[in-house]
Amino acid sequence: MSPLEPSRARRVAVLGGTRVPFARSDGPYVTASGQEMLTAALNGLTDRYDLRGPGVVGEFVAGAVLKHSRDFNLARETVLGSALDPRTPAYDLQQACGTGLQAIVAAANKIALGQTESAVAGGADTASDAPLGVNDGLRRILLEARRARSAAARLKALARIRPGHLVPDVPRNAEPRTGLSMGEHAAVTARAWGISRRAQDELAATSHQRLAAAYDRGFFRDLVVPFRGLERDQNLRPDSTPEKLAALKPVFGLDHPNPTMTAGNSTPLTDGAALVLLASEEWAKARGLAPLAYLTACETAAVDFVHGDVADGEDGLLMAPAYAVPRLLERTGLDLADFDVVEIHEAFASQVLATLAAWEKRGLPPLDRARLNPTGSSLATGHPFAATGARIVATLARQLAERDAPGKGLISICAAGGQGVTAILERP
Repeated sequence: MSPLEPSRARRVAVLGGTRVPFARSDGPYVTASGQEMLTAALNGLTDRYDLRGPGVVGEFVAGAVLKHSRDFNLARETVLGSALDPRTPAYDLQQACGTGLQAIVAAANKIALGQTESAVAGGADTASDAPLGVNDGLRRILLEARRARSAAARLKALARIRPGHLVPDVPRNAEPRTGLSMGEHAAVTARAWGISRRAQDELAATSHQRLAAAYDRGFFRDLVVPFRGLERDQNLRPDSTPEKLAALKPVFGLDHPNPTMTAGNSTPLTDGAALVLLASEEWAKARGLAPLAYLTACETAAVDFVHGDVADGEDGLLMAPAYAVPRLLERTGLDLADFDVVEIHEAFASQVLATLAAWEKRGLPPLDRARLNPTGSSLATGHPFAATGARIVATLARQLAERDAPGKGLISICAAGGQGVTAILERP
């Protein structure tokens, strides 16, 4: 029997997670690097689950979407600067907004195959400390000067520098293939699916209200570690209502009549980090840790948003979960009604509503909204790109454990580049 056959795979336990409170960009974390935030989350997890010591954690997997050149080995450098054993192997992974969940899946696969007993996985991102690139024209001149074989040739190359060369290349929230920002793509999708402004504002307000209620009842007590003076997500607005959100002006889709997307029903640029502790059942039992849930299945998908979305088609930039989830359910023999909790990443309220509409169009039953993001999601917490997947996995696992009964949870995350990452957690 091949070791890759499913019958030989071990169950992968989700034991817990830790994150720093998420902050709006250019706010409390303006001087914090992605590595510093990731280290804070890792130290919090290490302290909470007593992960110090040689060989305790088999592997550390993490990533970031916005990375400086100095972050080329982000995961490993984070380990070396943390309380975790410095002999813990680590590697980086990146899949846009799906990075955190994909890192968790990668680590879980090794545990399932018996290649390691435990792992920590997740991600971090900071929009405040976004890397600035050298103007491409200046870069070419500097490279030419470096290759010059004489001082005269070097000075000749440098003499071509002009004021315009000193303008840096700033990271853009835009798709290279279309030039449209994620928000503009989402506006196209909102029009294609007929998503109303009222429905978006209602979803956004509900996210804030549910997150506030979860904090108030202590749900996040073991999931969030204070950092830089924050104890709660800075973006949280407990008093949000559809009426208050209705007063905000649209910011996306302004080139068409009746735009519906505002700063209130869209996620802000955010800084933060989140991690999850995964292990085999044997490892967990030996350390006296009770699994919150088990990661049992995953599915990824991608759509041709380049030709579809910009032509007012339904396959928008953020619509890949509309395909990934039906495939995942077909493969596992489950139906949307089988899930006690459904966690959909809220990049935009319109994107969540379009995804729900697409699932119904593809034959899935309407989702009971009480099961959708019961403790709030990205519209309230904010969205540090690579951290969101780990935030959602830890949150969902805690929700399933809180029920103290068998249950299932579904995760759906859209990502830049027209991709989607989805997964299932179960509590037997």
